Amino acid sequence: MKKAWLVVVGTLLFVACGRNYTPSSPSQVSETGSSSSGNTASDMVTAPEIPLVAQAVGRVGFGFNGTVSGFPTGKVFLSGGGAYEPNSDSHFVHAGGGFTCINAVRQGPLSISINQNDPGPCLDNQGIRWDTAELLESTPFKCTGSATGETAVTSDSTVVLRGDFYRAGNGNDESFTAKMIVSSHDISSNFPGMNLWVEGVGCGIAQAVNFSR
Repeated sequence: MKKAWLVVVGTLLFVACGRNYTPSSPSQVSETGSSSSGNTASDMVTAPEIPLVAQAVGRVGFGFNGTVSGFPTGKVFLSGGGAYEPNSDSHFVHAGGGFTCINAVRQGPLSISINQNDPGPCLDNQGIRWDTAELLESTPFKCTGSATGETAVTSDSTVVLRGDFYRAGNGNDESFTAKMIVSSHDISSNFPGMNLWVEGVGCGIAQAVNFSR
């Protein structure tokens, strides 16, 4: 009898726990990396309405090369590419490529070095490479200093980045940091055909542009 009674009690406890148990998911993990325990009601309130698995769209690869200008001074060549996740909380991005100031840039971020060992603006034929400091959700931009401001938004066919720009001899210490846009389509309603932009320099037509999943 005693053994049978223990079996019944154990079964009832198992059923009761099963009714209150809610499987955890990545969407219920807190921003500090730990999941809450013993407070299912709190988890249900803070969890997103759509599971993260449903929100994920995967990584997008891109490649390009082109030249930008439009502001009073400066002309810049860029090439390269990489991969990013347009709709994820991680803001994953890994991209870089070649960079050259064909003509000196004397306004905007490329005119002010943040490298104490390599001061001054980006001059004629300076520059060697760029890499990515940050993936941005969007940015305001202008193709010329007098143009009307517009906005570009990161998607699966447009990437908005904050890039680090290096001159020869910089090693891992960049000389400049500036925003940039690469897109498979026009980014400006005022300048048809423009699909490449560098902050403080202007817009251009990127060649060999490719965005793919």
